[in-house]
Amino acid sequence: MDRWRRSAFLLCQDWHTADDVVSATVAKLYRNWRRAGQADNRDAYAQRVLTRAWLDERRRPWKRREQASATLPDVAAAVPETVTDRAGLAALLRSLAPKQRAVLVLRYYLDCSVEETARILGVSTGTVKSQSARGLANLRTVITGQS
Repeated sequence: MDRWRRSAFLLCQDWHTADDVVSATVAKLYRNWRRAGQADNRDAYAQRVLTRAWLDERRRPWKRREQASATLPDVAAAVPETVTDRAGLAALLRSLAPKQRAVLVLRYYLDCSVEETARILGVSTGTVKSQSARGLANLRTVITGQS
């Protein structure tokens, strides 16, 4: 569950939404356990369900009306940072289109192959390669500040 939650957070950039996506994933896996249980690679199957649940979440009309707030009403206890610039990484990922973000998270954070990523997202391997190249190019542009 922790791995699912972390990968969902990298996709959506919000812990609450990540929890919702993981919950939707668990519900979908439960409903379709016969098919999930027969999968060759259950982890890849679950990641595919999670990624598609996030993409479905992004398409919902109510999501366009809600705006996340950077300030919280209560201050939580300090959590030790394992990444030196977590906010910077989050901002970089938010600058990408959803499909590019999904491809980069699957390929470089979860270390999926091109073929696994294509299977998870339901696209061709060429699409994964082009989205990876475009996503990395967009990140370079944002980092260097060049157009």
